[in-house]
Amino acid sequence: MNESIVTAAVEPPVLMEHRAEASPVAKAAYRRVLLKLSGEALMGRDSYGIERETIDRIVAEVAEVVRLGVQVAIVIGGGNIFRGVAPGAAGMDRATADYMGMLATLMNALALQDALRRAGVESRVQSALRIDQVAEPYIRGRALRHLEEHKVVIFAAGTGNPFFTTDTAAALRGREMGVDIVLKATKVDGVYTSDPMKDPGAQRYQTLTFDEAIVRNLRVMDATALALCRDQNMLLKVFSISVPGALRRVVMGEDEGTLVHC
Repeated sequence: MNESIVTAAVEPPVLMEHRAEASPVAKAAYRRVLLKLSGEALMGRDSYGIERETIDRIVAEVAEVVRLGVQVAIVIGGGNIFRGVAPGAAGMDRATADYMGMLATLMNALALQDALRRAGVESRVQSALRIDQVAEPYIRGRALRHLEEHKVVIFAAGTGNPFFTTDTAAALRGREMGVDIVLKATKVDGVYTSDPMKDPGAQRYQTLTFDEAIVRNLRVMDATALALCRDQNMLLKVFSISVPGALRRVVMGEDEGTLVHC
């Protein structure tokens, strides 16, 4: 690797407590995780919207992790839908545009919930914006209870506030849910020294500190989200959702993607 990095000690992952009838759980490295999915991850080969084959594949991987006994929360973005109306939003008030983006995340959350239902996985959508006909309002205690009952909890509408990204929502909800690690699913299999799409010599970091990511402007997450993860001492793993089996390997504690730590 061309750039040296600080290999700060990382706290060992919390091993899961399990019941006698749930022996496969003993193999998982984490008890509770938060998966950050971008809206673009649902597009597949399409230029916008949701590709059925892609969402079914992602849900199959989530279902496999749930069957291990891992508690899974998901924060979903809305770029796959909002990008379709973005040209018309040019010059629009930023707060208004952000609220539109939040509604796009709710549409994705409902699609994800339906796909999970078809896969036999029980889930709940909680929205930071009140829309009670289709989603529960965000209530921390209720979300924690759902997780303890091994229901997947899908958090929609970001933080409910304009000017904050869904990356920040993922860091915030991860801390509130007391997860062992935040998993950021991207189209790239980790964090690189430079853009691997443009630089064939780019090298993947196995491990990285939050401070290094911020100082080097590596665009792991937005600066607010990174600072929140760092200040709350939350582990972050960046990996590719496009690689089959990657989510399971991450949850099992295998060398997949890039681990970002304090």
